[in-house]
Amino acid sequence: MFSKPSYPLIGAMLAALAAIALAAYVAWQVTRPVPIATSGITRSVAVPAQIKIGGPFTLTDHEGKRVTDADYRGKLMLIYFGYGFCPDVCPTELQNIAVALDEMGDAAAAVQPIFITVDPERDTVDFLAEYVSNFHSRMVGLTGSSKEIDAAATLYRVYHAKVKSGSDEDYLVDHSSFVYLMGRDGTFLTMFRGATDPKKIATIISDYLKSRT
Repeated sequence: MFSKPSYPLIGAMLAALAAIALAAYVAWQVTRPVPIATSGITRSVAVPAQIKIGGPFTLTDHEGKRVTDADYRGKLMLIYFGYGFCPDVCPTELQNIAVALDEMGDAAAAVQPIFITVDPERDTVDFLAEYVSNFHSRMVGLTGSSKEIDAAATLYRVYHAKVKSGSDEDYLVDHSSFVYLMGRDGTFLTMFRGATDPKKIATIISDYLKSRT
C-alpha cells in the first residue's frame, strides 16, 4: 500500500506549484501584446501591463569609462542583454539591431544601441571593444562586476544562468532574448521578441521618434 504524503511534503509541493504559477503570470504580463497608438496607427507590440521594466544602472563601457543610464538621456536606448561567446542568438539579435538602425537612415542618430553582457567574467572591456564594433559603429558595450550586471538584469527582468558544459572556462549562458526600447527620459516604451523583423523594429522606433517620446 502507498503511504500518505506528509503534511510538510504537501506544503512544499503547493509552494513549488505556486512559484511556477507566479513565474508564468509574470512572463505573461511582461510579454502579452497590448495595442498602442503610434503616429495614428494601432500596432500590437509587447509592452508590460503593471510591471516596471528598466531603471538606473552604473556599468563600464567598452572604452573603460564608467557610465550610468543617465549618460544616454535625450536619445532612445535600444538595449539587448547577451554575451560575446553566445554561438548564435546574440549575434543574430545584434545584427538585427544594426540592420534596423541602417533602415532608419539619418534618424538613427537619435537612437543609442546598447549591448549589456550577462557574462562579465569573459566579456571584458577589451573584448567588448572588438565585439560590438563587428555590428554597428555606434553600438556601446557595457560590462561590470557580477553584482552590477545582476542588478541591471533584475531591473530589466532579464533571466540569465550559467550552464556548465566542460571546464570552468567552457560554458554557455542561458538567457532571455528581448530587445528593449527606452524613452529619452529612460522610461520603458516597448520591447521586441527575439527574431523580430528589423524593418518592423525600424518602423516602430521611427513612430516613437515622431511622437517625441
